[in-house]
Amino acid sequence: MKAIQIVTPGQAPELREVDKPTPGPGQVLLKVTAAGACHSDDFVLNMPAEGFPYPLPMTLGHEGAGVVAAVGSGVTTLSEGTSVAVYGPWGCGVCHFCSRGLENYCPRAAELGIAPPGLGKEGAMAEYLIVDDARHLVPLGDLDPVAAVPLTDAGLTPYHAIKPSLGKLVGGTTAVVIGAGGLGHIGIQLLRHLTPARVIALDVSEDKLSFAREVGAHETVLSDADAVANVRKITGNEGATAVFDFVGLQPTIDTAMGIVGTMGDVVIVGIGDGVAAAKVGFFSQPYEVSVRAPYWGARDELIEVLDLARDGVLEVAVEKFSLDNGLEAYRRLAANELRGRAVVVPD
Repeated sequence: MKAIQIVTPGQAPELREVDKPTPGPGQVLLKVTAAGACHSDDFVLNMPAEGFPYPLPMTLGHEGAGVVAAVGSGVTTLSEGTSVAVYGPWGCGVCHFCSRGLENYCPRAAELGIAPPGLGKEGAMAEYLIVDDARHLVPLGDLDPVAAVPLTDAGLTPYHAIKPSLGKLVGGTTAVVIGAGGLGHIGIQLLRHLTPARVIALDVSEDKLSFAREVGAHETVLSDADAVANVRKITGNEGATAVFDFVGLQPTIDTAMGIVGTMGDVVIVGIGDGVAAAKVGFFSQPYEVSVRAPYWGARDELIEVLDLARDGVLEVAVEKFSLDNGLEAYRRLAANELRGRAVVVPD
């Protein structure tokens, strides 16, 4: 079968022929119907060879959807032909966090050799995918897998990031979204649906800001050296109640810390370059500001996100590529030329 793999760190991925997998006990084989490309993939592709954390070659794709093609022994909860989405952050299934559905925070996954598809295990950028356990599959029903597959990360991650701040985002408050791309444009829609807050979006070009307004931002501000002052013109001395940074580079984190108000939240969602950090201290930000760096989301939250999509709340901007043309999706991702999310569909 065909698969898009990372073969050498720092190099572009390759379209290769690999063996079709067979499900073992407890496993599920999916015929992939859609796989999403994510900036996390680009981050992995550019990691240095020294200390590279994953076995190579490795099939990319931690956003996956498919139909059940076969099941291993012991699997009784799924039948062949069922259309499903893949919950990506796999854990041990039995620890304190996993028992609450928060497998994204499983403390035992690394020591047990458990890793997400495309981020340590073979991913969804292929014709077939092995899923380790049926609990990591959520039925899609009548949802289009191409439109739904980005929600497994680009929808789940902002949803998980926003939920803890909902109690603060009441009438008269302001939420700021930094980066109106793949995750940010969904974050804007979630904030508009879940809160009465005024939503301000920041990005680096007028095209991006126009896109942010299209998906619901009340106001937009260019993300440049004057961003803090220009946001403060809108919020006044109160500042923003919650700032969601979907970029995670040092300039955007500094902007977030500069516009947040007293008792506000700064949520660093984007991975950025992996080293940027918020400066936190008694005199470094307004009083009682909380800074969080969440990762992905819980299993039940994925079900909730898919239900929101089914209700017509979320509309993901998608650009579709064939598997044969999937390398172009990664090229455009790296060049920041995508409007929304890239989805690869096997031929």
